[in-house]
Amino acid sequence: MRRTRRRIRPALAVALVAALTFTSCTDGGERGDFRPGAADLADPYVPGAGNGGYDVDNYRLAVRYDPPADRLTGRAVVTATATAPLSRFNLDLAGLDVSRVSVDGAPARSARDGDELVVTPRDGLSRGARFAVEVDYAGVPSARADGQLGSGGFLHTGDGAIALGQPWSAATWFPVNDHPSDKATYDIEVTVPEGLAALSNGVPGERTSADGWTTWRWAERAPMASYLTTLVIGDYRVRSGTHAGRPIVTAVPASLPVDGPEAASLARTGEIADFLATRFGPYPFDSYGGIVVTDARVGYALETQSRPVYGPGFFRGGRPNLGVVAHELAHQWFGNSVALSRWRDIWLNEGFASYAEWLWEEHDGGRTAQRNFELEYAATDWSRPVVDPGRSGLFGTAVYKRGALTVHALRRTVGDDAFFRILRTWTAERRGGNATTEDLVALAERVSGKSLRPLFDAWLVGGTAPARP
Repeated sequence: MRRTRRRIRPALAVALVAALTFTSCTDGGERGDFRPGAADLADPYVPGAGNGGYDVDNYRLAVRYDPPADRLTGRAVVTATATAPLSRFNLDLAGLDVSRVSVDGAPARSARDGDELVVTPRDGLSRGARFAVEVDYAGVPSARADGQLGSGGFLHTGDGAIALGQPWSAATWFPVNDHPSDKATYDIEVTVPEGLAALSNGVPGERTSADGWTTWRWAERAPMASYLTTLVIGDYRVRSGTHAGRPIVTAVPASLPVDGPEAASLARTGEIADFLATRFGPYPFDSYGGIVVTDARVGYALETQSRPVYGPGFFRGGRPNLGVVAHELAHQWFGNSVALSRWRDIWLNEGFASYAEWLWEEHDGGRTAQRNFELEYAATDWSRPVVDPGRSGLFGTAVYKRGALTVHALRRTVGDDAFFRILRTWTAERRGGNATTEDLVALAERVSGKSLRPLFDAWLVGGTAPARP
């Protein structure tokens, strides 16, 4: 976030919960052989988020939003594979009313348990069975607040809406297995009053209009964590083109100047992504882009997959802000393509994205990465760990800045050649999947041929300043 096919799925959290929940199950067809899926993946950073017993393959979403009424209606088709014999399973869904649920075309029973939608299919689902659950829902969506992590979710704006947030937002506008360990592909169509834009992730599809409404279509074919989905509706200047043979879509509110710092920053998206590709390996997605919003409640930028969203605070100086663009684009490799298995390892996202700012600044004629390292080293509070920083520290300075220091310390220890081979091997081997800190340490040792655990321990969790390499 924010500054302020080899698919590795299901991830460790899902596997552990499934194992604990279903050890007595069989694959038989008798109702007694089936058990409920876990209602929580037991990630302490996001209690209640995610569900066990299945692995989602695809979300097909069709939503309609009426801004004056602030009303959303939707139909979601969630295609998944059962990872254990299921008598019932849960989806995360906050606040919206469900009118109909079916599983593989047959009516299914449903019930609400707080922010959980509990689905009981007519017949049990055997381990390995692929199934589709269809949910019709509607209501006035809202944000979700947390005293330690802030708020995220669906925000009604003066001319539309913004669905955005980390570590959650998706469950406020569609039913979902809301944890990054269960990534999926997406097909999204959004119908809004004619004249408004409806922006989301991935490759743009056909746009159609009828009876005063316009439907915008988007498709993300690379696996995506649910918190990386976005929906931005309103009066925007949308620019579409191609870059490196892929679609590039950027959007700036129509209320902002055509030649303002926001548009100028987004105009450098392709250039910055190309530079990062020379360091990290091929760009991992089928489209590029970016969206600027002006709502003051969005006090951050977020790496929403293929199309980051930037809050208004980054452009108040009246000049382009290329550092934040480099940060969010770096996340397309670190955090999006290679996603978290658990939130305690968020430095794998933020440390590398923060380091990308240093790489870009040096490339763009500013301070070197070494100089940024020296300045940040002198200012660091070494009592704050990078790994498992606690819920209140999930978006703290240590995760970002001490994380970047760790990345540079690795570079200085193994040398540039091995360092960039580590980065490119990481993004290639883990592309489309999930990973942990332990996975990174093992890969770095394998590629470099060095014992690196003491280095990572000192820079990530040690309580005193490590010696500079």
